[in-house]
Amino acid sequence: MYTSKWLLVFGLLWGSQAWGAPPSEPIQPVQPAKITDVDKVELGKQLFFDPRLSKSGFISCNSCHNLSMGGSDNLPTSIGHNWHQGPINSPTVLNSGLSFAQYWDGRADTLQEQAGGPIANPGEMGFTHDLAVDVLRSIPQYRASFKRVYGDDGIKFDDVTNAIAAFEDTLVTPNAPFDRWLQGDQAAISPTALKGYQLFKSIGCVACHNGEAVGGSSFQKMGMIEPYVTKNPAQGVAGLTGKDADRMRFKVPTLRNVALTYPYFHDGAYWTLDEAVDVMARLQLGRKLDTSQVSQIVAFLETLTGDQPDFKLPMLPPSSAQTPRPQPFN
Repeated sequence: MYTSKWLLVFGLLWGSQAWGAPPSEPIQPVQPAKITDVDKVELGKQLFFDPRLSKSGFISCNSCHNLSMGGSDNLPTSIGHNWHQGPINSPTVLNSGLSFAQYWDGRADTLQEQAGGPIANPGEMGFTHDLAVDVLRSIPQYRASFKRVYGDDGIKFDDVTNAIAAFEDTLVTPNAPFDRWLQGDQAAISPTALKGYQLFKSIGCVACHNGEAVGGSSFQKMGMIEPYVTKNPAQGVAGLTGKDADRMRFKVPTLRNVALTYPYFHDGAYWTLDEAVDVMARLQLGRKLDTSQVSQIVAFLETLTGDQPDFKLPMLPPSSAQTPRPQPFN
């Protein structure tokens, strides 16, 4: 499963010149989205915001990946159907198409595969794929949109997830101050942030946080030098493989827009970047940073906030008399 993914990792590390960054830099600028099918992206946008894909008629993709909040929900763990508290922190959806796998444990290879998971998860959207399709088929405007995009108004669930993924692929955040610095604008970041970037490189952060997404290209054990103490039961990749060696191995998160996506880590245990930087330096690198060094790295991380998605909110088509009614409390 992981062979092709590791090839991608090496491609990110050694192919920086193709992305317009200086070849000596381990981070590359985010490229603007290239939309090739406007109708598909617009349909995916509607589905992303439509709470009728949940059993309660209350939860949409945007509930946990709020595009007004850095593509996350700023909760330690998300709230799902029947006010169920989820088991793990919700990763940002911004720039998620740049990751080599989806979810903290990488159990989905693609955005399309990931998009189907929450709908059928009883603790998230609490529905089934078939019932979600029934809802969409009951709405004439959706049938017309699917026929226009996919040539079939019967609506298949694979087309639902394909459209959502097409929209999510556009949720990139280019033009961050650090990207402008990479492209030659020396005034784009402060001297403090530049010191923070040099420190970020020199102590070894870039071994895991590199490439266009500044992360998202490998699995790493949380707690390399010191154990990470948490009450969260998530075991990372070990939950899929059953191997003790994979315990606490998680996908390295992107650091793009990290100033917006608190609280941090898979358990959402730390609310500030200062805390997160201190913990990562000690547990992953065996380095005890002083207050000034932490502040410098935080200043650098704050330069990774790019242009946020900016679009007109979609108007959702109204339900019909045949649309199944929401079931909010069962």
